[in-house]
Amino acid sequence: MPKLRGEAFWRETLRSAHYVVAPMVDQSELAWRLLSRRHGAQLCYTPMLHAQVFLRDANYRRENLYGEACAEDRPLIVQFCANDPEVFVQAALLAQDYCDAIDLNLGCPQMIAKRGHYGAFLQEEWDLLQRMILLANEKLSVPITCKIRVFPEVDKTVKYAQMLEKAGCQLLTVHGRTKEQKGPLAGVASWEHIHAVRKAVSIPVFANGNIQCLSDVEECIRKTGVHGVMSAEGNLHNPALFEGRNPLVWEMAEEYLEIVQKYPCPLSYVRAHLFKLWHHTLQVYQQLREELAKVKTLEGIVDVNRELKLRCQEEIAKQKEGEKPGEGLPFFHWICQPYIRPGPKERCKENGAGGTEKGVRGKRALEEEEDGNSELLSKNKQKKKLRNPNKSFDPSLKPKYAKCDQCGNPKGSKCVFNMCRGCCKKRAFKETADCAGHGLLFKTKYEKSLSWQSSQRVRESPLGRRRGADGGGSAVPPEAGDG
Repeated sequence: MPKLRGEAFWRETLRSAHYVVAPMVDQSELAWRLLSRRHGAQLCYTPMLHAQVFLRDANYRRENLYGEACAEDRPLIVQFCANDPEVFVQAALLAQDYCDAIDLNLGCPQMIAKRGHYGAFLQEEWDLLQRMILLANEKLSVPITCKIRVFPEVDKTVKYAQMLEKAGCQLLTVHGRTKEQKGPLAGVASWEHIHAVRKAVSIPVFANGNIQCLSDVEECIRKTGVHGVMSAEGNLHNPALFEGRNPLVWEMAEEYLEIVQKYPCPLSYVRAHLFKLWHHTLQVYQQLREELAKVKTLEGIVDVNRELKLRCQEEIAKQKEGEKPGEGLPFFHWICQPYIRPGPKERCKENGAGGTEKGVRGKRALEEEEDGNSELLSKNKQKKKLRNPNKSFDPSLKPKYAKCDQCGNPKGSKCVFNMCRGCCKKRAFKETADCAGHGLLFKTKYEKSLSWQSSQRVRESPLGRRRGADGGGSAVPPEAGDG
């Protein structure tokens, strides 16, 4: 049967899916996918898998895909991060029998993606991406899809999408933020970029960004014309988002924990999901927040969930008629609802002294820096600043390092190739060369090996054996053999 492409692939294989759960590292595991499907999700992605690790590690394959086979979990797209065409395709070949398509992650903006040279940090390397998608489109029995972030310029984003379509991408998910828009600097996703891409390509397009409730999904489809809408954080805080419901948190939590008992996953995943579901309630009951963080067993998590439920039910019983939700929330804290990520200014206020009101424990406010830019510090930098008040995050004061010619990491100061150690090792191995700066001696060792092999051949040859018998090649002095 020929491989379906474009609209036919979306319509027949993906069953015209409009409501999509995003690939989320350590969060879109089988149990969560099944919960989301029960409550309106029509298509799910696996968490992002590392192609190179998937290729070499059988345990990784079993834990992340092979051991999760479930008839209810379809249609399913497996997402990989990769930067090498051969590695990507070989990993995809091992996964294609367990899914309906393979997705190439070109959207991850995190530092780990920058260090590993994948995700959104490949978006300028169009030649490499073309080779990866062309090869995958040729070799795989399932379609290849891509998830991207946008460029600041709409025109460049459109050309980027058209390049991916021409290379063989059969479905494109567009996250309407640039790779710089993340964490407290995420801001609003640009539906204008997504609309422009949808008009410019003939393959199906999914939109990602600004989705907190079902009305956002409907508005996004209306304004951008996309085939479907993908949700990440909105889904984590309300798995019934695609049903248009805001259920009681404990209903979703209890149902999820029941699924986990049937389809186990690491405890860290379960804990993270409950932190998201109970996010607003845990701001009120800080002691239970700490208990949830420390608990070591699934039974312990179930107990904390039960206690949270009892506390909320007691609060509901004491509720006065006409009482409204506090803290500016649209619903009471025990109801599944969106979490609006605070911007830099709001985050500093949230972490300051004002955050201690109504039982919410705030973090110590930072002393304002002389240049007045402390409000722009990320959460991690704020913590570092608290530990070391004299620490400066001014980029102009940081030491400047020469960059590796290959990947952009700091290069070795004495490297003969002007590369970091990882890239130098690959090149030196490929070219059988030495690099004294990194202590790599591939050429020297190879030459020693050849010399040793040559001496062995001389010893084993008839001439060598005869010379040994005459004393010329023997360790015994000639005079010892006389007489």
